[in-house]
Amino acid sequence: MQTLGYADFSLRLHRRVVAGRVPANGTIEVTRRCPLTCAHCYNNLPMGDAQAGSAELTFAEHCRILDEITDAGCLWLLYTGGEIFARPDFLDIYTCAKQKGLIITLFTNGTLITPRIADYLVEWRPFTIEITLYGRTRETYEQFTGISGSYERCMRGIRLLTERGLPLKLKTVGVTFNRHEVGEMKRFAEEDLGVAFKFDAMINPRIDCSQSPLAVRLPPEEIVALDLEHPDRVREWQDLAARTVRPSVLAQHSENVYGCGGGMNAFAIDPYGKMSLCVLSEAEKYDLRQGSFQEGWESFLRAVREQRRTRWTKCVACQLKGLCGMCPATGELENGDKESPVDFLCHVAHLRAHALGITVPPHGDCEYCEGGAAYPDLLLSAANLKNRPAPTLSAFQGTISLPMVSERQTAHSGGCASGGCSFCPSNVRPEGLTLSG
Repeated sequence: MQTLGYADFSLRLHRRVVAGRVPANGTIEVTRRCPLTCAHCYNNLPMGDAQAGSAELTFAEHCRILDEITDAGCLWLLYTGGEIFARPDFLDIYTCAKQKGLIITLFTNGTLITPRIADYLVEWRPFTIEITLYGRTRETYEQFTGISGSYERCMRGIRLLTERGLPLKLKTVGVTFNRHEVGEMKRFAEEDLGVAFKFDAMINPRIDCSQSPLAVRLPPEEIVALDLEHPDRVREWQDLAARTVRPSVLAQHSENVYGCGGGMNAFAIDPYGKMSLCVLSEAEKYDLRQGSFQEGWESFLRAVREQRRTRWTKCVACQLKGLCGMCPATGELENGDKESPVDFLCHVAHLRAHALGITVPPHGDCEYCEGGAAYPDLLLSAANLKNRPAPTLSAFQGTISLPMVSERQTAHSGGCASGGCSFCPSNVRPEGLTLSG
């Protein structure tokens, strides 16, 4: 009998489902409620939001949807939030999914994990569990989350899972609060715990288009500096570029707005039963309470996925999209227009390419390309980054401004790491870089 490793199995199956438009990859947000109040988050609500809780899918509705998605061909399922364990019945929902044979990933902040939950996950083992770590010290972590005692609760959750040998990974989102501790978080995960670690710094606006999370977003220079501080990450970006960056032929391009896996082999379902291409896309949704998954997949999401672009932009022929994360959903959130380039992402991608020695093929009128208005400053920034000494933890202590979480941010932001979907082009970026949850 031929034996395949998981990576080979996954790749072979992925190629088949893409060719056949099979919804093999699903993401379900079970709730947007969360016990934390992180300033960067794109979708959280307070734990006590009774209106949100009463509007969420019931256990019976979850089981019905699980029947329908598995019948349609779903194999990989991500449960995220908000905080998944904010729902007292989450383990019941999860068990129903396990009984369907799904390969399940759990995104959590770890603060609500108890011995009972950890023991249950030993019995009903997930494929992987990802916990977002917001800081290596209590001070930074709780400055980030806004909740006293949350650091100890997160550490307890991590300990409970590692003691039981569960498949844990740690991750963080790099923002102004914790940029100085990203290296220590990576060391803690990989050396002290022996688990994988990943990080990203591409903060999105909230799904209601509030720009409040951008107040803690790092500037492009600091994001690329984080890359340069980690040689393994540099190699991964360069390997990705070698696979995806090709000489651009401006006359050849897709007429479709969407180029990701959403609506082709992936989908997302929000806590209220609305299905979309991905967790960040709020503009076009299908109500699973009013129709079937098959109808939503075959008709509604197919039509969304096949939308034609209305105009040429610099993103259409750009070969750096895998290095920046630009997609229609991020255009919607930041600019109110799915076809409008996000300047911040473009700036980061071009600076990253120059700092890492990646050739940027011409792709139209772009201010960050040779001849563009921002090009001279970009080259200067790239040169400064290359000559920048490697920092130590002490070099950043006391130098990073930690903005206070405003009352509005406390009420409307936090709980899960910003990030996006698990099935867009970014899923082949360094270390996965999928940070919701």
